[in-house]
Amino acid sequence: MTPRSLCLRIPVAAAAGLALTGLLAGPASAAGTSLTFACQAKPPIGSAQTFSLAAGVDATAPATVASGSAFTVSLATQPMTVPGSVSGFTVKSIKNIVLKAPVPAGATLNGVSLSGGSGTGAGTPGVTVSGGQMVMTVPGPISGGATFTLPALNLALTAGPSGGTVRTQLSGTDYNNPGLTFTATVPILFTNVSVPTSCYPSPNPVLSTTTVS
Repeated sequence: MTPRSLCLRIPVAAAAGLALTGLLAGPASAAGTSLTFACQAKPPIGSAQTFSLAAGVDATAPATVASGSAFTVSLATQPMTVPGSVSGFTVKSIKNIVLKAPVPAGATLNGVSLSGGSGTGAGTPGVTVSGGQMVMTVPGPISGGATFTLPALNLALTAGPSGGTVRTQLSGTDYNNPGLTFTATVPILFTNVSVPTSCYPSPNPVLSTTTVS
């Protein structure tokens, strides 16, 4: 590698990480729950870049249910926008969004489905349950500058024993155990740089609470 190529590659990596600062910024509605993701972007060369991501979730759940009865909970993220450029660098798109939430204790999960959502690109969103977590996948891509809304996560539940509480939250405790991941594509110096990003809610608020009577 010549000194010239080294000098070119290091700024490319730094710029790609910088371009993610403020990515997916969106105001949280007072009607929902505000939360902040701590995020880490890892460009292919250079140091990892950290930043915060503001988001909001509207949760719909009954306040009280009888033991053994069926009920539903819906978790819907509020609209978010991918900036067209950040700090002078273009954000071409994001893709492969994965959002996780733990299966709530105190109830039996009978099924989980997606509904709604808009502007999420050509790929078809899906949801699975694995390892005690509900995993939403949104292939994208979603172009820079576009506003989008992830599909709502709908839980079909049966209440557990009387006296219990069913709470919903998002997953994630640190960068190595994230609740939200995605890949950003940033064009730098005539090439597209893919930057994987991992986020976790910090703090991690309770989104809904249902008491089992």
